[in-house]
Amino acid sequence: MIQHLLSTRDLDREAAIRILDVAEDMAQTADREVRKLPPLRGKTVVNLFFEDSTRTRLSFESAAKRLSADVITFSAKGSSVSKGESLKDTAQTLAAMGADAIVVRHHDSGAAHQLAHAGWIDAAIINAGDGTHEHPTQALLDAFTMRSRRHGADSRGRGLDGLRVAIVGDILHSRVARSNVWLLTTLGAEVHVVAPRTLLPHGIEHWPVTVHEHLDDALAAAPGAVMMLRIQTERMRDAFFPSSREYAREWGLTAERMTQLGPDTMVMHPGPMNRGLEISSAAADSSASTVLDQVTNGVSIRMAVLYLLVAGSSETADSTGGER
Repeated sequence: MIQHLLSTRDLDREAAIRILDVAEDMAQTADREVRKLPPLRGKTVVNLFFEDSTRTRLSFESAAKRLSADVITFSAKGSSVSKGESLKDTAQTLAAMGADAIVVRHHDSGAAHQLAHAGWIDAAIINAGDGTHEHPTQALLDAFTMRSRRHGADSRGRGLDGLRVAIVGDILHSRVARSNVWLLTTLGAEVHVVAPRTLLPHGIEHWPVTVHEHLDDALAAAPGAVMMLRIQTERMRDAFFPSSREYAREWGLTAERMTQLGPDTMVMHPGPMNRGLEISSAAADSSASTVLDQVTNGVSIRMAVLYLLVAGSSETADSTGGER
């Protein structure tokens, strides 16, 4: 197993499926009267967030606590970081606290990689989103959700071979899109991306994807999953499309477009959603929507990642409550 989780490009098929399978074990504990497991007892997990994120932060906190870890949540706002403390100094402070794993979310692409390889700290580093680079646990929970919906109880050991996935929207600024492209391809899926030309990143012709500029063309390819991305206006300094109304009409998953989807097509969104822009309420609240499943599955995936990186693969199945 890898020492850090920085990018889905670092995962081969075997490693990715291993994480998904362990997450299956973790998910089974959610139905127990006592959900807490002992593998990380005596370990310290630090959530180091330089960017706001309620959903991801709470998911990692819940995952670590369910594994009996001690959890320290460190927000850059109101801390020494806001007074000019460097990433190096912050890392060394955390090392002095005895951190065994650091979950880092940072506005600069490559920050997690630097933290892992600069020699400042001896801890497992988990990238919870760095700039517009990657967000690997989001991609893993998305893949877990697709696999569960597709194969149900018969998911263990399986990839996503032959599944067509359309990723739609702000590809340019999306670390979720990048992580999903590499992971889904590794798992055998066929990935299509859909966006206005202004929201397609430079060099996308070298990605293992089929590119569309029109959503209806991608939907005609009968995808098994449609993943709608949030328009990240906070990262935009220029106008990338004429108006919100035009974007919703041309690239939004409207109620009308929902009728084009097959009965088994999954509708996904990493959240938070801009209802009425990239996704309609009819789509977000439909039986095809996996949005709430993704939130639930996020805890299981993050439990699996923490378990494998911190407790180590030598732990027995009994400590997770599952079967191998």
